[in-house]
Amino acid sequence: MKHLLDLDTWPRRDHFHFFSRFEEPFFGVCVDIDCTMAYQRAKAMDTSFFLYYLHGSLVAANQTMPFRYRIHNGQVWVYDQVNASPTINRPDHTFGFAYMDYHANYRTFEAQSRMEMERVRQSTGLVPAVSGENVIHYSSLPWLGFTALSHARSFSFPDSCPKISFGKMKEQNGKKIMPVSVHVHHGLMDGYHVAQFVQAFQEQMNGQEA
Repeated sequence: MKHLLDLDTWPRRDHFHFFSRFEEPFFGVCVDIDCTMAYQRAKAMDTSFFLYYLHGSLVAANQTMPFRYRIHNGQVWVYDQVNASPTINRPDHTFGFAYMDYHANYRTFEAQSRMEMERVRQSTGLVPAVSGENVIHYSSLPWLGFTALSHARSFSFPDSCPKISFGKMKEQNGKKIMPVSVHVHHGLMDGYHVAQFVQAFQEQMNGQEA
């Protein structure tokens, strides 16, 4: 479900109109996330660390309202829930797009997502996910420890979905640190809101319960 945001009463109305005129309205940041506790918990649960942190990021995104905003025909819609559209790597070193519904319960999310991952791995081509606008575009680069990241984009295609990428985890002062890139539409949010998401995601990695 979704509802229309009242632009007349929205404090960011002028910001929305200003940045929506840009050819490239997205801005991005790269941050380090401490995954020490989350990695240990995923191993203890015998679950995929990828699915574990992906779910944690979805929890954080759904808690951070601007990450549920989407632009359609010049209006801002607020979705009750946003889901995941991640890239899934294949044995032949290509990838396909997947679609995973968000579930607050991790085990429910895990079971359905594992089936979706297997479906994509057994397929060929990009397998576009017919998922609508209420998704976050995810990618995982477990081979690269990045400090900056950009995305391929078609400026002629209207897009307001956040894009979150995860990099190679490293050991640092006894902790497991993972770089995370977050790109969002500046008409919908500012650095303050991205910081809210990052804080919520870090909290999930510190103490998420299955």
